[in-house]
Amino acid sequence: MLDICLLGTGGMLPLPNRALTSLMLRYNGHSLLIDCGEGTQNQIRLCGWSFKDIDMICFTHFHADHISGLPGLLLTIGNADRTEPLKVVGPKGLIRVVNALRIIAPGLPFDIEFEEFEESEVRLDFYGMRIEAYKVNHSVTCYGYTMMLDRLGLFNVEAAKALDLPVQYWGKLQHGETVEYEGRTYTPDMVMGEARKGLKVTYCTDTRPMEVIVSHAAGSDLFICEGMYGEEDKLADAKDKKHMTMQEACGIAKEAGVRELWLTHYSPATVRPQEFQSMVSGLFETGYICRDGRKTVLKFED
Repeated sequence: MLDICLLGTGGMLPLPNRALTSLMLRYNGHSLLIDCGEGTQNQIRLCGWSFKDIDMICFTHFHADHISGLPGLLLTIGNADRTEPLKVVGPKGLIRVVNALRIIAPGLPFDIEFEEFEESEVRLDFYGMRIEAYKVNHSVTCYGYTMMLDRLGLFNVEAAKALDLPVQYWGKLQHGETVEYEGRTYTPDMVMGEARKGLKVTYCTDTRPMEVIVSHAAGSDLFICEGMYGEEDKLADAKDKKHMTMQEACGIAKEAGVRELWLTHYSPATVRPQEFQSMVSGLFETGYICRDGRKTVLKFED
């Protein structure tokens, strides 16, 4: 099970009813945050979720609307009595940027562990969740993120019994380990069925459309993508500023075969993005103009 909350949906600057873009995911007692614009800690509070459980913060890039809320959030996490290390990942330059912001957030009761990306694609592990970061096309170095929860196949009890392998070794096979017992080798494929469908979420903002986004988003249960402009005459602005229109995001969602699309990161000039909902639905049936605080729970199929 994966809990998801789109904390804010604004781009460039916060508005009275629209916070800056940030996403939070909870899985198995751990929380993951992607981006941390101004006011993110307040959005987490409004969401009703905990600061202390945040174990990793992923940054897409270092524009202020995606990272300026970090000092306040770090102080809030510290005030929540966290002592375990916090991992922070993002493009090259991450250490320099975060340490500069920490001038106003010194003396934290926990360590920060950094990982800077230099490759076009990077793979991470988050308590059993697989994360893929991939470089996109913005005015500065920027990454998108795909989060995946794999699901093992069913354990075949009858096949395990037929092996004459003591039951205390079954768990190892079930969790992908090879077992050596009385001169014989036992492998997981002897007792495990085909892997079942897992869960997949893709997050992408501040970029022009790219084939790499399609490939990483392919088959996602949820695709969260920027739709900075909805007006048809804004395509030139999107290309100039290296952003994406709602129409382009719908095109990616369709090509990638995602189950559901959430649009976010709206231009401050787009006062009422909900006015574009009918247009979005016409282009991609399960595409939604999101408001701050939109939540969902993704569950494994029965």
